[in-house]
Amino acid sequence: MATPNEILQNNRRWSEKIRAQDPHFFERLFRQQAPKYLWIGCSDSRVPANQIMDMDPGEVFVHRNISNLVLHSDMNCLSVLQFAVDVLKVEHIMIVGHYGCGGVGAALHGDRLGLIDNWLRYIGDTMERHRKLMDATAPAGRHDRLCELNVIEQVANAAHTTIVRDAWDRGQPLTVHGWCYGLSDGCIHDLGMDVARFDALDTGYSHALAQLTATPT
Repeated sequence: MATPNEILQNNRRWSEKIRAQDPHFFERLFRQQAPKYLWIGCSDSRVPANQIMDMDPGEVFVHRNISNLVLHSDMNCLSVLQFAVDVLKVEHIMIVGHYGCGGVGAALHGDRLGLIDNWLRYIGDTMERHRKLMDATAPAGRHDRLCELNVIEQVANAAHTTIVRDAWDRGQPLTVHGWCYGLSDGCIHDLGMDVARFDALDTGYSHALAQLTATPT
């Protein structure tokens, strides 16, 4: 494990390497932040947004929390969402879970971890809401299935916020997407939950659930 001083040295080497490859990189980065994408993902250290999408700094606005939840009571997430939509004018919101998520696993198995149990209760609610689909899934696949269901529910939550709905009402181009990242292969899996206007939410939600039902885990 690198020490803090070694991390600082790594940073300087990285900075020098970038400037050698592109002398104006940091100058451009300093002048402007104009991302078209908001990534709402898990805090898991194995899921770095820019690297996964092969995009440079400045191209993706990022918010991360345990198990990539979008809750109407979470002022942190809502503030990021509002700034991204109203100020940066992002055109795509990607809510990205990942297979093997520890938070989802804790909710699935009823593990007691402390304060975070209250946060993960929302995933437990999702599990109960989709109990029939969860019961129809083989036990070995239920963890991944709940990861997918959690993403679909968070897309619906984002679409219900006043922030996103107001953007759609004023004709701002904005689409919310539901994806799940595979730690085992490095690939992003599209869950078929793409919503570009509020009146398309129910159709998108039903489509994504039907796609899960048709896909064994």
